[in-house]
Amino acid sequence: MRLVDAFIPIWFLAAIGYAGRRWNLLGDSAATVLARFVFYFAMPAALFLDLSRMPLSGFTIWPLVAFGTSALAVLGAAWLGFSRWCGRKSAERPIWAMAAGYVNSANLGIPVAKQVLGSLSFLAEIILFQVLVLTPIILLALDRHSAGGGPVRIRRIASLPVRNPVIIGSVAGVLCSAAGWRPPGVALASLHLLAIAAVPTALVALGASLYTPTRAAVGRNELSVITVLKLFAQPALAYLVGLLLHLTPAQLLAVVVCAGLPTAQNTFIFAQEYGIADDLASRAVLVTTSLSLVTLLAAAALLG
Repeated sequence: MRLVDAFIPIWFLAAIGYAGRRWNLLGDSAATVLARFVFYFAMPAALFLDLSRMPLSGFTIWPLVAFGTSALAVLGAAWLGFSRWCGRKSAERPIWAMAAGYVNSANLGIPVAKQVLGSLSFLAEIILFQVLVLTPIILLALDRHSAGGGPVRIRRIASLPVRNPVIIGSVAGVLCSAAGWRPPGVALASLHLLAIAAVPTALVALGASLYTPTRAAVGRNELSVITVLKLFAQPALAYLVGLLLHLTPAQLLAVVVCAGLPTAQNTFIFAQEYGIADDLASRAVLVTTSLSLVTLLAAAALLG
């Protein structure tokens, strides 16, 4: 029952966001505006405060190895195999792979980590892994296709870490922890107010994003393959690798729950920016996010 209790606020706040859009209490751009607030302000503050208070000994490499192995395996299989089998062109395959293996570590990751895992430390490692390892690979491929096979925009990709507020907040928190430095009381109070807004705002934004009056036409079989890879294959693979690495039960729970997070909304953002498979990306985000509210509870209950 404790695990169910942890998920009830997630469902409740997501339902509020959905109802707000469904009954037109929130504007058409509500999900975007709220998500931007979380991404640029509330989430960096929450990560900074959590990481600045955590000793560096709290970071562990093997759970991240288990998560990274599952993510890279699913991304590779989706990119090189399943997307080709579904008839996607080479330019569309990076987005297809991202839909199948790139987790929503922000809007849903933060509330799930807070409610179920009780800490953002492992989630911060996942955010850094995705942004520093997976994102450059995907952007390199998208840039190359958008340039017609020409040179990629290396400067843009290289500057990604300093342009991403989530990475900035995480790195700043780690540095403060290493130096044993704490910000002044007034600054801490301000950051705390921002941080406590991260989880409820992210969940309301998530619920608002689930309301889509017009839905793009995407093949059911194709969407089913993406859903199975994202919500079942990736966490199952993370669990098997975690067993091989002899992770503790708590570490296994963190790895499987984080690997079972739905398709990241960045998938749709990248698809729109490059004008590639945005219909597929939007439907993948919608379907996997909706179903993950059940699959995440099931995974947490089995491992809890």
